[in-house]
Amino acid sequence: MTPPEPASSPEPTPSPEPLSSPAPAPASAPAPASAPAPASAPAPVTTRRPGSVTGVMVRLKLAIMRNGLRRSGGRRAAYIASAVMVLLLAAFLLLGLLLLRGNPHAASVVVPLTALLALGWAVMPLFSSSGDETLDATRLVLLPLRPRPLVRALLAASLVGIGPLFTLCLLAGSAIAVARGPAAAVTGVVAVALALLTCVALARAVVTANTRLLSSRRGRDLAVVSGLVVAIGAQAVNFGVQRLGSSGLAQLDPFAEVLRWVPPASAIGAVASAGDGAYGTALVQLALTALALTLALRWWSATLTRLMTAPDASTLQAAEPAAVRAARRPGGSGFARLLPPGRIPTVMERSLRYAWRDPKTRAALVVSLAVGLIVPLFNALQGSGSVYFACFAAGMLGSMMYNQFGQDYSGFWMVAMTISTPRDALRELWGRALALMSYAVPYSVLVCVATVAVLDDWEKLPEALGLSLSLLGAMTATGAWASVRHPYSIPPEGNRNVAPGQVGLVWMAIAGGMAGAALLSAPVIALTVWLHVAGHAAAWSWVLLPVGAAYGALLTVAGLRLAAPRAAARLPEILAAVSKG
Repeated sequence: MTPPEPASSPEPTPSPEPLSSPAPAPASAPAPASAPAPASAPAPVTTRRPGSVTGVMVRLKLAIMRNGLRRSGGRRAAYIASAVMVLLLAAFLLLGLLLLRGNPHAASVVVPLTALLALGWAVMPLFSSSGDETLDATRLVLLPLRPRPLVRALLAASLVGIGPLFTLCLLAGSAIAVARGPAAAVTGVVAVALALLTCVALARAVVTANTRLLSSRRGRDLAVVSGLVVAIGAQAVNFGVQRLGSSGLAQLDPFAEVLRWVPPASAIGAVASAGDGAYGTALVQLALTALALTLALRWWSATLTRLMTAPDASTLQAAEPAAVRAARRPGGSGFARLLPPGRIPTVMERSLRYAWRDPKTRAALVVSLAVGLIVPLFNALQGSGSVYFACFAAGMLGSMMYNQFGQDYSGFWMVAMTISTPRDALRELWGRALALMSYAVPYSVLVCVATVAVLDDWEKLPEALGLSLSLLGAMTATGAWASVRHPYSIPPEGNRNVAPGQVGLVWMAIAGGMAGAALLSAPVIALTVWLHVAGHAAAWSWVLLPVGAAYGALLTVAGLRLAAPRAAARLPEILAAVSKG
């Protein structure tokens, strides 16, 4: 028994002992005295109450916000500017809600406003979850946390920020606008708290349920839709405000009667009911919001438990065998089977695949399609539009022709290896231009027809189509030239669409190209103006359609033929420019 004693004594480890505690080295000889020391160290951690997790999460949220502002002065300035703008907007809206106090239709405004806030809380985090690291619950998988304490902690952390403060201001103003009497005031305090917690819990539950989707490649593509949602939402709000300004707040009464029973808008409806003396109705409306909050918390807790215990299967591709079989077919699949063999159809197929698969190219395409339809159509619906606004779609889609080689990123070297003569460059440009025309021409026609239909001015359809097609041809021609003369890099990662140091080049290429396209379309514009000034528009406006289409095609052919020799001669410069990101 004597040999094992020296092995267990502290003599073989003299270096760690003096570093941590040099004095107790001789006192460590008795084994019973040193054995309980390690066991007592983790005792405070295991006996810590779960409620302390809430404070840790709140401090973590504050630390994340503080450290994010320390990254750069530009980020700090942007955050402060956005915070000031949001707070000013909140103060302006709060003042407007306070001025509604005493208005008989105040409840018809604040109840739909609360429902709109809840909808924003439920939808917008899906598009901006990457901006808040605390929304990703998978970062906490390795921590020994129970679901209920974690839900409470994350809910408290979610109340920290500009968004909850903005929502609190609007909810408080909505409650004050409809509160009449002490009972309504007490109900308003409870209603504001319930509505705010319901909005935050709903947002957390939706994001947690879609965490696997948002962390995958296809899930990140949801950000593409954010521009469309913002554009449509802004136009819808603008259209609604104009209608209310002309027709009065009474139009909102039917919507408010329904939404006052839909949580969390029912909480604000309870304040109005308590002010009217309907205490039973107010109690039921508060109970509906409390029930919605409970269900949201239960859903959140269940999805959080499943998320933190189930394996990550977001990278599994269940449809891979079908895709492999389709790739092995000699003629390909889908649209590719309709194309004849040759370089131009191959380039068309590649460009269309980029437009569908590349996130940034697809984002630009979706925004161009949405804005090109929203601007003319919403202006026509508001009664202030014109058929010539339909040319906006052709201009937005024509801008997709700019920087064609930058969309290939550093992989442009593979394309450059296949170009040895100006003829090869011309075929490359023709394939890219025809891929753009394959959806730009039908969409421009669709926007023109829709705008004319809303305005009920079918006589101007030929000239609107002629102007749109001529503008599209001019944008294609100038876009091909700008792609060759002023290419720039698009970083494949991150939110930047331009590599550092190339912003001025981008603005110069786009501004110069659009000005050149407007000048190239001047003959068709001049012909349209002359027909109207001379009084021949009613009889000869149909001529503008074939003239505009032929002129646009002529501009496209001329622009591609002028750009092709330059492209073949500047391949090294183009490759260096598009590879900087």
